[in-house]
Amino acid sequence: MESEIQPLNPVAIELGPLPVHWYGIIIGLGIAIALYLAMREGQKHKLDKEIFPDLLIWAIPISILSARAYYVLFQWEYYSQNPGDIIKVWEGGIAIHGALIGAVATAVIFARARGLSFWKLADIAAPSIILGQAIGRWGNFINQEAYGEEVSRQFLEGLHLPQFIIDQMYINGAYHHPTFLYESIWNILGFILLIVLRKANLRRGELFLSYVIWYSIGRFFIEGMRTDSLMLMGSLRMAQVISLILIIGAILLIIYRRKAGYAKAGYNE
Repeated sequence: MESEIQPLNPVAIELGPLPVHWYGIIIGLGIAIALYLAMREGQKHKLDKEIFPDLLIWAIPISILSARAYYVLFQWEYYSQNPGDIIKVWEGGIAIHGALIGAVATAVIFARARGLSFWKLADIAAPSIILGQAIGRWGNFINQEAYGEEVSRQFLEGLHLPQFIIDQMYINGAYHHPTFLYESIWNILGFILLIVLRKANLRRGELFLSYVIWYSIGRFFIEGMRTDSLMLMGSLRMAQVISLILIIGAILLIIYRRKAGYAKAGYNE
């Protein structure tokens, strides 16, 4: 019976009074895998193996803060009345666009301080970033967030999804689009695409900008299916507006950097 479907427990284990949430474990796993892959690729480019760990020491806390600040800002009507909930990041509410803003700003400053090319670091990290995002979306799955509009059980069964996903998509008395899954799959495809593009030896910076374009295209369409979007005004979804700006901006930046001669070096140089 649908009324008997129980959601997955968001708490993995309890260490005394401290609950360890699956959300944090999954996000941590995504970061760990992304770091490992970036370090391996960085060593192929003769970068010090500590470069990416050193970068993450700064990027992780700054990205978490910027991601949470971004989310809270667009949900201020709620958080202004419930300020104690602002710190509850384990319950979700981490905006990826906010995290990317923090991560990119941190990487730019870090690269400049170390005398490295930001674009080279960004290119090396791009496949790792999108794979980490693909893994991180499963944290949303556990928390029953980032889901879409109502659908029938028959629709979900028609997608040949495992039973545990179908059951977890039963939220507030109805089944919903597993938009977390759509984005996770889109990001995995993006990871594969970026690995293939590495061999094409694109000009420096263009692998990262290709990531921005790919991710933003998927996010634009998937965001239109979600029911928990951050709204800019009226029915205008913030993530869709940001995605369009990023797509156009990345394309124009590729064109500009080529014409201005800022993209002479290739990925493997």
